[in-house]
Amino acid sequence: MRRIWCCPAIILSLLIPAFAAPKPHVISFGKWMVVKSYSGADESTPLALKVRALYVDGRIKDYTIGASHDITERQFAVRRAYRLNDDLPQDTGSAIRWHWELGGWLLVDRLAGHLSQISLPNFDATYSVASWYRDYIGYCGVSEDGKTVYAVVAQVGRRKPILKKSVGEIKDDGEPIYECSAPTWQRQPARVSYQSQAGQKLTFTVRGHAADVVDTAEEDEGTE
Repeated sequence: MRRIWCCPAIILSLLIPAFAAPKPHVISFGKWMVVKSYSGADESTPLALKVRALYVDGRIKDYTIGASHDITERQFAVRRAYRLNDDLPQDTGSAIRWHWELGGWLLVDRLAGHLSQISLPNFDATYSVASWYRDYIGYCGVSEDGKTVYAVVAQVGRRKPILKKSVGEIKDDGEPIYECSAPTWQRQPARVSYQSQAGQKLTFTVRGHAADVVDTAEEDEGTE
């Protein structure tokens, strides 16, 4: 009888590790390296970019640029850089002509070791400069026809932006009338401000999944 009862105990002891908590993945970055990109406004003049590899368990998963942003203890965001095949149909030779491009933002899960693209409506790789606060990302986006500039706030996990307001236009020569720098954030209440190089400023209060415009003129009067 003791032998009969021992067998299930042995089998159970072998199965327990299979149901144990998953082992966390190792996320790391490689060394910075300088590459050339032609994704700027003037494609004839290369831009010098500093990129580094993103590793998951010792394997290269992608390339990134700039600093990362911790959203939670488990997740962080980082901007992607990638190589694009720049060969023409008539080009000959075995060596591929690679062209470095700026991409969108990646969401990295430290525990699962998973990478996913963050939905950023109207984000333009050349024009948009992003600024993070919590799980919100603010930037100036460009319409699909390339004629309108928007103030945009997106939230991780949501496809539709919580803020999308037209703030300017694009000139015929490709230069934006509203030249937008990275927006600035403040807390309590959570607010984001967009300011053009001409001095025009727009501020929005962010509440959950919505954003309301702030009348800065009234606020200035109240502080006098």
